[in-house]
Amino acid sequence: MIFLFYCRENELRELNKRYEKESFECIVIYGRRRVGKTALINEFCKGKPTVFFSALNASSQENLEMLSKAIYEKENPGTVSAPVYYSYDAAFSEITRMSEKERLVFVIDEYPYLANADKSISSRLQHMIDHTWQNGRLFLILCGSSMSFMEYQVLGYESPLYGRRTAQFKIQALTYREMTIFHPELNKEQQALIYGITGGIPHYINKLGVERDVNKALKENLLNSSSYLYEEPENLLKQELREPAIYNSVIAAIAGGASRSNEISTKVGMESGICAKYLKVLLELGILKKETPITEKTGKKTIYVIGDNFFRFWYRFVPKNASAINAGRIGNIYDLAVKQYLPDYMGLVFEQMCREYLLRYAENLPFLLSDVGQWWGSDPKSKREVQIDIVGTPVEGNEYIIGSCKYKNVPIGVDELELLKRYAEVFGKGNKYYFYIFSKSGFTNSLKELELKGEVRLVSLEDIY
Repeated sequence: MIFLFYCRENELRELNKRYEKESFECIVIYGRRRVGKTALINEFCKGKPTVFFSALNASSQENLEMLSKAIYEKENPGTVSAPVYYSYDAAFSEITRMSEKERLVFVIDEYPYLANADKSISSRLQHMIDHTWQNGRLFLILCGSSMSFMEYQVLGYESPLYGRRTAQFKIQALTYREMTIFHPELNKEQQALIYGITGGIPHYINKLGVERDVNKALKENLLNSSSYLYEEPENLLKQELREPAIYNSVIAAIAGGASRSNEISTKVGMESGICAKYLKVLLELGILKKETPITEKTGKKTIYVIGDNFFRFWYRFVPKNASAINAGRIGNIYDLAVKQYLPDYMGLVFEQMCREYLLRYAENLPFLLSDVGQWWGSDPKSKREVQIDIVGTPVEGNEYIIGSCKYKNVPIGVDELELLKRYAEVFGKGNKYYFYIFSKSGFTNSLKELELKGEVRLVSLEDIY
């Protein structure tokens, strides 16, 4: 787990800096499941007086019993049973007493469970903060995996807790560069594949258990009916949602090629208005995301895609191979059923990595970037749809980066640059364009000569690392 805190060192440093101030803090920490929130909090709490309460998806009384036990264990470690406070107010009053003696960290993990079990809990915490805690030394942490709940009902304007937080941390998946710390011995192609499978989620990287070969790890630790990762998407849906089967159908429809809301609702077999509600929940969980041509507002051209790489990988390869996996035969057909399709699967992942490279890591860009995305539209000459993998927009002015990403096993040639130039005309005339081509397998000598003339910038897979 040391690698995790190499990647989370900024959050850990900020938490410790705030802890040293000795004044009241209300820290909100949230992010999707498995991203490492609880592990981060545990690392922060080491060596500090702490009451750590992990709420249950259970009744208010059961949660009060667990909170009482967490409080009692602070001063009576190793206890099996504990007296139960008669109310949450009484339990919070005990927290107040304890924090008056020493700087105390009070963690409520899985806060949405507690708030759903007792609808008054946010108001009770607000009252304690306003009338007691804000003048003391308590270090309160509210943590949750339901991002929509945390953003709207903890951080949102209508929440009783609005304005009470002193800081918030949205814990994101690791970038493709950050996650290389887990397996620095692997080449860049294998690193990229691990990112494409796990989406940069530390827990999944650990569970994938790559030692020297990603393909071997896939067969043993994901495409294996007894492995932890095999049922992970279904388990997450069951844990988060009341109707997991319907959500599963919606995700499967998108994985199968449906991208517009009417296409998805038709494929699932439900009314578009009802389907929209399911799409909204999946967007809030971060499983899906909306995409729109970068220069346009959300509208008719908006599409839905699977935004979580782990879900995208799972739905691409597991359902159609489920019979072979459950029969223990996937090893016999792995090359034909999975391995040969990995470069195709990695195409979208590579586009994602290249956009992240331009936004986060690239140096000596021709202008200051505002955003990077993709663009698609109709070519009036050919009457065909044109899609540009990468469009970098300026903070101001009319300069743009136009780019393509190719995750193929052959070098990319001059024809790709000519295609980009035609696409740029469709995108818009009168602008200044800088052409970028990203390639897994390098470039032809003819294209390299054009780079020397300043006509294009060539970026390899190794370059983005």
